[in-house]
Amino acid sequence: MTKTLTVARDGAATRPRRLALPAAVVVTLGLVVASLFIGVYDVLGADDGVAMFHITRVPRTLALVLAGSAMAMSGLVMQLLTQNKFVEPTTSGTTEWAALGLLLSIILLPTAGLTTRMVIASASAFVGAMVFMLILRRVAIRSALVVPIVGIMLGAVVSAASTVIAVQTNYLQLLGTWFMGSFTSVVRGRYEVLWVVAVIAVVVFVVADRFTVAGLGKEVATNVGLGYERVVFLGTALVAVATGVTTVVVGFLPFIGLVVPNIVSMLRGDDLRSNLPWVCLGGVALVTICDIVGRTVRMPFEVPASMVLGILGAAVFITLVLRTRRG
Repeated sequence: MTKTLTVARDGAATRPRRLALPAAVVVTLGLVVASLFIGVYDVLGADDGVAMFHITRVPRTLALVLAGSAMAMSGLVMQLLTQNKFVEPTTSGTTEWAALGLLLSIILLPTAGLTTRMVIASASAFVGAMVFMLILRRVAIRSALVVPIVGIMLGAVVSAASTVIAVQTNYLQLLGTWFMGSFTSVVRGRYEVLWVVAVIAVVVFVVADRFTVAGLGKEVATNVGLGYERVVFLGTALVAVATGVTTVVVGFLPFIGLVVPNIVSMLRGDDLRSNLPWVCLGGVALVTICDIVGRTVRMPFEVPASMVLGILGAAVFITLVLRTRRG
């Protein structure tokens, strides 16, 4: 009788956990559907509303989904590989390197298409991520805060170089507009390269266990027979491609890879495979909420989603820093 009651209690306790992910999917889908119908242009009442719906609203919403999941997933992978909860593409200098590559592609190949710019930006982001990893291996890390400080300093240097180049080539205004982190310019024919992110997500899910073991450290990974250097190289390459593609299409989306993985990790632990769906959903929901706020707070004008993300992400970052110091 006691055993039966225990089993019943365990079943009742695990039922909400089983329903949590479907509930999160429903909430995220609700935000995505709301994004399709929020905006200045009346897609329901205008004569060309249906055409504008497919030209602007659908591509914009798909870009929200793909970019949000890409940056959140990139943050999760980088945090495992560096064993630091404060690392993500915008605190490691990776996005600044992608921006530098994109600027150079504009200057050297002015007639290049979006795919070519994506390849160059991704290659530049990969170089930046590898430089960041090499610096970490040569720095005495006595505090978890040293790692993001190194990344932010590296990103500042690269950003300064990009600004100098942009000033000398009269591309400063274009640089500021391109990297604003807004979904306003996303239309049909300009977002399709973001589907590369879906392939990256599948690859990350397949090799998730390797990334999780690599996150335990080089010695542990080597002792269990894992090729640590190859896994780090693969993870860095995947993060670089995701960051490069997102930067080319949307621009800077700060702190997504910091906020979402940390919240998920606090609630569920550090297993990448089981956390990946939650991280992707959280990234989509966060970006969509910030974009909706940006569209409605000063309608008919629009506040870039990156500005809303920056305010929210900075608050979370400070909270995490204070929590770490108390710990």
